[in-house]
Amino acid sequence: MKDKKEQEALFWCTLLKPIIFDELPNGSKTKFLEELSEKEHVMPDGKIKKASLSTLKRKVKKYKEKGFKGLERKKRSDIGKIRVVPEEVIQTAIEIKKDQPYRSEYVINDLLQDRYNLNIKRSTLYRHLKIAGATKMKLGLSKKKVRKRWTRNHTHSLWVGDFAYGPSVLEGQEWKKTYLSAFIDCHSRYAVSARYYFRQSYDVLVDTLLRAWNIHGMSKQLYLDNGKVYHANGLKKACFDMGIDLLHRPVRDPASGGLIEKFILSVQNGFESEVRASHPMTLEQLNTSFNAWLEMAYHKRIHSETAETPEQRYAQGLIAIVRVDVQKIINFFMARCNRFVDPNYSDVRVNNNYYRVNPSLRGDKVQVLTNPFDNDQNVLIYSEDETFLGEGILYKREYGEPLEEYKSEKAKHDYLGYLVSKHQKQLDKSIDYRQLDTKKWSFNLFVQTLARYLGRKGGISAFNSNEHEELWKVWQHSKFNEAIVVKAWQETYPKNFKQFIAHINNILT
Repeated sequence: MKDKKEQEALFWCTLLKPIIFDELPNGSKTKFLEELSEKEHVMPDGKIKKASLSTLKRKVKKYKEKGFKGLERKKRSDIGKIRVVPEEVIQTAIEIKKDQPYRSEYVINDLLQDRYNLNIKRSTLYRHLKIAGATKMKLGLSKKKVRKRWTRNHTHSLWVGDFAYGPSVLEGQEWKKTYLSAFIDCHSRYAVSARYYFRQSYDVLVDTLLRAWNIHGMSKQLYLDNGKVYHANGLKKACFDMGIDLLHRPVRDPASGGLIEKFILSVQNGFESEVRASHPMTLEQLNTSFNAWLEMAYHKRIHSETAETPEQRYAQGLIAIVRVDVQKIINFFMARCNRFVDPNYSDVRVNNNYYRVNPSLRGDKVQVLTNPFDNDQNVLIYSEDETFLGEGILYKREYGEPLEEYKSEKAKHDYLGYLVSKHQKQLDKSIDYRQLDTKKWSFNLFVQTLARYLGRKGGISAFNSNEHEELWKVWQHSKFNEAIVVKAWQETYPKNFKQFIAHINNILT
């Protein structure tokens, strides 16, 4: 306030300088003031207007009486005092508020209207309630949190991460929006991982984290926003496996994310402003430039809050680096889906890509683990009971893949030869082919006729050994003849071998 008064006094002194220092000829002071009153000036409050002749004369008089201080605007004698609303009304409003601190301006004014037939403007009411200590904050009833600064004593005690909009880059012949994904160390403000992407999604979050874990090891705690992507089960499982305490920003509490937001603001003001003033970049060029800015500018400049460079503070606060088995951790983030192996192509289809698997798995139901960060990688194949079955190899189905010819050694035991020999012995034992032509209607014609009735091809070879034995018993019966066979077939239903044998045996007996 004092500075404003001095600025105003300085303005009038500068304007009236020719009179103050007697730089005008005798008799020309009045003419000078008249000409000055006709001109427009930029006043101390920023407004452009004219100073009246009476105002100019009054300012000259005050300077002659009190000097520089005489031109300062006087402090109002009624500041803090009620000029429009009676004191009694204000005191009543204060009593009403203290009586029930949760009463709003509307309730207070309703009571004042009933008693005094007048209302108090909201700003005026609040000002006087605050002076009297009658607000919820002053009465200690505010539920607003008392903040404390995020801080840790050592490097990697806490990492904070978030997304932010980035500059547009060229993708082919089109401009495409980018997004910044960043994690910084709370103690040192060092950016353990920061990179631009074309999207802000779960796979981007994990990719940023994996880069940080691979270079810097793991942190004790991880603090993230409260969005859905930050509550993914894969992230929770990975953190539990490594012993990282995963924290989330409270709902509707943006202030608690100030640490990472200040870093993002530094990036926007220090790096992205230069990008927008530079020539068009691709995403790769943007990240190359960003890495250079981080290492050569941000990490080497003294931070306003820590009074040290992030690089120095990172090194000084580092106790130990706990390495992470990234290949093991990646499995927690891999997407799982169930698929049936195609019986013809011996492959599985995931995200419109085809992966060739072991031909022995054709027709089987398997679990497929895919890397959400790179659809072009091979996939892992597991059985339903979590047994690893091998990799699925990315390939183009239209080009095919010749299957390896199955090779095996000659079997030591000839099972098929054994069956053929046994079958022949059974036939020789059951049927005496020397008697086939002793009857009027031969066994051979009987078998061929029945094979034709049943729609079988091959004559005698159309029946197995058991069927041959059944037919031989029927043919040997004393009453057997062709007419009985025809009659039995016509009466058989349904028409099959078993029904025919059963019916003709009934006729013969």
